[in-house]
Amino acid sequence: MSEPVSDPTTQSASGVTAGPKVRLLALIAVLVLAADIITKVVAVAQLEDRAPVELLGGLVFLQLVRNPGAAFSLATGYTWVLTIVAIAVVVVIARVARRLRSTGWAIALGLVLGGALGNLTDRLFRAPGPLQGHVVDVVSLFTPDGRAWPVFNLADSSIVSGGVLLVLLALLGRELDGRHTSGKADTEDGRVSE
Repeated sequence: MSEPVSDPTTQSASGVTAGPKVRLLALIAVLVLAADIITKVVAVAQLEDRAPVELLGGLVFLQLVRNPGAAFSLATGYTWVLTIVAIAVVVVIARVARRLRSTGWAIALGLVLGGALGNLTDRLFRAPGPLQGHVVDVVSLFTPDGRAWPVFNLADSSIVSGGVLLVLLALLGRELDGRHTSGKADTEDGRVSE
């Protein structure tokens, strides 16, 4: 007699089904968001009105910068547009998650979602006000003040890492639903099935 196959999804009280890959995406996003908020709170408390802190012999500097723009300080006059773009990213990832069956995609999308939520939190709740808040950036590479590389934060790093992983997955032919472009699909235990 064979054992019954367990359903890899769970259903919430609202009737929405969340599979293990969606739960992985959500866990990663929550961890990134929490870590980003904590690092920004500590940065504001410890680095406000202070000279940059040199680490690793000048390879890294910690410096508090409030960025009204996007990465590389682009679109500094369009903070509200960046807020709407971040909200759109969150909505798109939430919609795409329903088809998610790939561990790699879950990790990548979780990183992007957590990072987007981290910076969105700043834009919604930091000065000068809702939809126009300035993002707290902390890390400067090679020089203080971002002359060699723009000052960034954990959310930015997460978004970039997730984006790089998404590109890598696409180049390797890994699909959102767990299939490979060769037509094979990942099974729950990591083996490949025909």
